[in-house]
Amino acid sequence: MIHRNRLRSSWNRVGSGGIHRAPRKWQPWLSDTGSLTQKIEKAIGQKLEVQVLRDCPQSLNSDESRYFHFKIRRCRVREVLLCANNIPLVMAHSVIPTLSSSGSNHAVLRLGSKPLGAVLFAKTRKHSKAKPPRDIARLDKSSALWKRCSKNYPELSSPLWARRTLYKLKGHPILVNEIFLPALLHFSKA
Repeated sequence: MIHRNRLRSSWNRVGSGGIHRAPRKWQPWLSDTGSLTQKIEKAIGQKLEVQVLRDCPQSLNSDESRYFHFKIRRCRVREVLLCANNIPLVMAHSVIPTLSSSGSNHAVLRLGSKPLGAVLFAKTRKHSKAKPPRDIARLDKSSALWKRCSKNYPELSSPLWARRTLYKLKGHPILVNEIFLPALLHFSKA
């Protein structure tokens, strides 16, 4: 039986009130507008490790194409795990359109084990006062992002909570999906 008040595996704009249907324990993580890496490091009292899972060119999937209004075909996808003591806390799936990584934005291609937020929050916050659009979702086993996450973290249970934000880096869009793993809640209480 599906409850009408529950968020399904579709994305919902944060301002639409959907945040209040997420479990209370996840709401501060889903609604925060700052750097996720900095928020986690402050909560756990240590630096995060970034494990790069993949960083390669590819075509957009249909959901991502709709988000970019079908104007972008090629992009670079960067997937990383944010870990503490080798325990994955968050999986980030970032979509970087080819134009968004050219010219003076080329540094976004040379991140290595540095978090993407280091580039986004160093530059976008200086130039933009507007909050970027943010969506949240309850991901179940049918979600493409849940499936990507479970390949690297097989003991996952369903559902997972995620947020995605469309940032601008010198006027060019970068879509960042952050999937919160259960260990984040346990680790941040310690």
